[in-house]
Amino acid sequence: MNLIDPDQPPEIRMMRQERIIAALMRRAERQTEMNVSAYSAFQSAIDLQAQVAAKTRDLEEAATELETARGDRERTQRNLQDALSVMQEGFALFTEGHLNVCNHLFRTVLPDIADEIVSGLTLDGYFELMVRSRHLVSTDHKIHHPAAQLKKTEDGAMAMSLMIEVTGDIWYQLRLQRTSPENVVLLLTEITPLVRQNRSEKKTLIAQQADYLQAVFETMTSGVCTFCSDGRLMMQNRQFRRLLGVPLSELQRGTTLDRLLAFMQANELVRDEALLEIAHWQQNPAPNGWLRRVRHGRGRVLDVQVNALPDGGFLVELKDVTLESRATEMLENRVLERTAELTHANARLTEQFEEKARVEEELRLAKERAEAAVSSKTRFLAAASHDLLQPINAAKLLISTLQEAAQDSHLSPMVDRLQRAFTSTEQLLHALLDISRLSSADPDAVTATEVDLGALMEGVFADQLPLSEFRDVRLDVVPCRCVVRSDPVYLQRSIQNLVVNAIQYTAPGGRVLLGARRRGPDVVVEVWDTGIGIETADQQRIFEEFARAGNAEFVTGMGLGLSVVDRTCRHLGHALRLRSVPGAGSVFSIEMEVVGDRPPRADPSAGVQGMGDTPFDHDVLVIENDAEVLFATRQRLERWGARVFGAPSTSGARRVLQETGVTPDIVLADYHLDGTDTGLEAVAALRDWSGNHLPAILITADRSEILRRMAARDDISVISKPVKLSRLRPLIDWAIQCHTGALTDARPRSTDTDKSRP
Repeated sequence: MNLIDPDQPPEIRMMRQERIIAALMRRAERQTEMNVSAYSAFQSAIDLQAQVAAKTRDLEEAATELETARGDRERTQRNLQDALSVMQEGFALFTEGHLNVCNHLFRTVLPDIADEIVSGLTLDGYFELMVRSRHLVSTDHKIHHPAAQLKKTEDGAMAMSLMIEVTGDIWYQLRLQRTSPENVVLLLTEITPLVRQNRSEKKTLIAQQADYLQAVFETMTSGVCTFCSDGRLMMQNRQFRRLLGVPLSELQRGTTLDRLLAFMQANELVRDEALLEIAHWQQNPAPNGWLRRVRHGRGRVLDVQVNALPDGGFLVELKDVTLESRATEMLENRVLERTAELTHANARLTEQFEEKARVEEELRLAKERAEAAVSSKTRFLAAASHDLLQPINAAKLLISTLQEAAQDSHLSPMVDRLQRAFTSTEQLLHALLDISRLSSADPDAVTATEVDLGALMEGVFADQLPLSEFRDVRLDVVPCRCVVRSDPVYLQRSIQNLVVNAIQYTAPGGRVLLGARRRGPDVVVEVWDTGIGIETADQQRIFEEFARAGNAEFVTGMGLGLSVVDRTCRHLGHALRLRSVPGAGSVFSIEMEVVGDRPPRADPSAGVQGMGDTPFDHDVLVIENDAEVLFATRQRLERWGARVFGAPSTSGARRVLQETGVTPDIVLADYHLDGTDTGLEAVAALRDWSGNHLPAILITADRSEILRRMAARDDISVISKPVKLSRLRPLIDWAIQCHTGALTDARPRSTDTDKSRP
C-alpha cells in the first residue's frame, strides 16, 4: 500500500514523510518500553533506517524539482515583463474580468489615473477611470459597458473598437477582444501620425475643392454669390458682377451685404420695395428659400433666388429673364384681348349650359320617378308574397282534396285540367316573385350556404316525375354525393326550371337526364334533353324575360324560367352555359364550388313514399290565421285519416288543448300570425304548457335563411308555401316517428320543399 501520492506537490509529500517517520519512531519506542526482545528491536531499527533513507532521497528529489519549477516560473514572468516593456502598444490582460498584467505604456497613457490601474481592477472599473480622466479629450463614439458587450460576443470576436484623443493632440485606437472564455485583452495603438496625415489630406482636398468650385462658379450662366452667416461675402463669379452692374471693388471677399445694397441704392440699381423684401427675408428666412423677380435699374429683369446654406450662410443666384419678361407682357396683353372675347363667348355658353341643366334636371326627375316605380313594384311583390301565396296554398289543398273525391267520376278529367292550370299559375307567380327578389337591391336576396346537391337533385326528380309521365318523357337522375356552396332555395328553383323546360320542349317518347360531374375543385350540374334544340341566334336571347326560342310552338308559359336561372347564377357567381343542336337537343349546365362530400345513402324517395303509405292515425294541431287555408288544410288532413284541431293564434291553440285535454302528435303552424304573434312563439308556448317537446312543422312563405336557422335552433322543420302534398304527409310521419324514437337517423338539415327532402 502506497502511503504517499506521487501526484501531490513536493511540500505535501515531505510533510507526509515526516509524519510517517515520526510515527515509526514512536512505535519503536513503545516496542522497547514493552520489553520486546533486543533482536526484534534491532531488526526494526535497521528496517526503519532503510525506510527513512529512501524517503529522504524522495524528499530531496521533490525539493529539487520544486526549485526548478519556481525558477522556470520566475524566468517566464521576467520574459513576459521584458516583452511587454518593449511593445510599442499599450497592453493589458484581464482574467475573469479583473486586471492580471499590463505594460507601462498602458498604465501611463492617462497619467492622472496611472496609480489606480493596479492588479485586480475590473474591466468596467478601468473604463470608468478613463471617462473621469482629465487627459481624455474625446472619443469617436460613446463608451458603453464593455463587460456587457463581451457577453454577447463569441470567442475571438472583437467586442469594441474606438478612437480616443488625449491631451497634446495624441490619438490612440483602443481595441477590446476576447482571447478565451476567461481572458480579455485590451490594446492601445497610437495612430497620431495617421490622424494628422488624414487631417492634412482633408485640408488639401478642401482647398482643391474650393478652387474647383470657384472655377465652376466662373463658368456658370447664372450669377452666383455666397455669404457667410454674418452677411459677409465669400465667393462670387463674373456673371454675377455683370448682371448686377457692380464693380469688382465693391464685391471683394468680406464685403457686407448691407454695404452692397447701399451701393446699389445709391446708384439706383434696385428699387426700395426690393430692398424691403430682402430685409424681410433676412429677418424671417424661409426654409425652402426665397425667389423674387426684380427690375434692375439698367432695364434688366432679374430672377433673384436665395437659398440657405448648412453653415447658416446663404447663396444668391441671379438669372437674366428680360426677354422672358417682355414675352410674358406681350402674352398678357394678348390674353387680355382673348379674355374679352372669351367672356362674351362664355356668356353665350352659360345660357346654353343653363338650358342643358334644365333638361338634365327634367331627365333626372323622370329617371327618379321611373326608379321609384320599379322600387315600389319590387317592394310590393316582396311584401305581398305572403298574401299572394296564402290563397294559392289553400287552393292547392282544396284541389288535391277535390281530385281525390272526384276520382273515377265524370268530373275527374275536369279536376285534372284545373290542377294543371293552377300549377301553371303557381309556377308563373313563383317566377315573378323570384325575379322581383333577384332584381331588388337587398344584399340578402340570396344567401350562400352548404347544400347537399344530391338530395336537392333527387327532390327535383321526385317533384317533376309526374309531369314527365304526363308528357310521356323519360326522366332520369344520376346520384350525386357532392356538398356545394350555394343558395339552397334559388339553386333548387334553377335546376327545377331547367328540368321543366327540358320536359316541355321534348316531344313524347323523348328523354331528359339530370346529373352532375366533377371538374377539378368544382362540380357541373347538367340537364340533357332530346328536345327541339335552340337556334344559335336565340341562345343568348332566351335568358331574357318573356323570351322564347323561335322554334318553340307547342309549350305554355311566359318565358321567365331561364331568366330566373340566369339572375340566380350571376348573384351566386355560378357559371351558366348552354350547348344546343337544333333538332337534336340541348344541354344546360351550372358550375359551382364543391366544399365536401356526404357519405353514400339509400335513395330517399323510396323511404318517403313508403312512409306516406302508412296509416295516418294522428292528432294534428293546425295554427293558421287565414280561415280559408285553415279549412283547406283541415279537409286534406282529415281525408288522410287524421284528427285535426284548428286555432288562429297561440292563445287560441292553448285554449283548444285545454278544452279538449288532448296532447297533439304534431303541430303545424303558419309563421306569420295576427299582430306580432308567430308560429315559433306558438310552438314554444305549447311545449312549455304541455311539458312535452312536441314535434312541429313551420309552414311559411318566408324563405329567408335567418328564419330557417331560428327554426333549426328550436328543432322545428320548415316547409314552404304553397305546400307540396307529396312532401307534407311523409314529413309529418317522419317527424312523429323521430319524436317517438322509431327512427334512429340524425335530424336532416332542412325539410323545406324548395331545398331538400326529409
